Amino acid sequence: MTSEIDTPETSAIVPVSPETSAMVDSEMADESDEIRRETKALIEAVKKRAQIEVQTAGDFTRDAYLKAVRQAREAIEENQLIDPERIEKSIELIQKEAEKNWQSVVSEVETLGTRLADAAKAAWNTLMHPESK
Repeated sequence: MTSEIDTPETSAIVPVSPETSAMVDSEMADESDEIRRETKALIEAVKKRAQIEVQTAGDFTRDAYLKAVRQAREAIEENQLIDPERIEKSIELIQKEAEKNWQSVVSEVETLGTRLADAAKAAWNTLMHPESK
């Protein structure tokens, strides 16, 4: 009688990459061929499952991104980014501010003109009518 339990070979043939084969053969050199073969199959199955999960996550992320981009585009198309009424109000405010600034400049020039005229009169009077002692 043997101490090993006979187990039927139920695993499917899984292609094993050279990297996996080399790693298992190196790390499990003292194990039987069956243990190494099953370990290789297990590692390949885990790698395949991980690849599927990554691809699924990538597809999900891509789909979510495309959905967000579509929603943003639709929102932009539905809303006017440049409101003509708002532009008109802005132009009116700019015109009012320009008029106010123009009035301020005109007032400053008038004041300066008056002061220069007064200074010129004073200078003329001083030259023409010197004070008598």
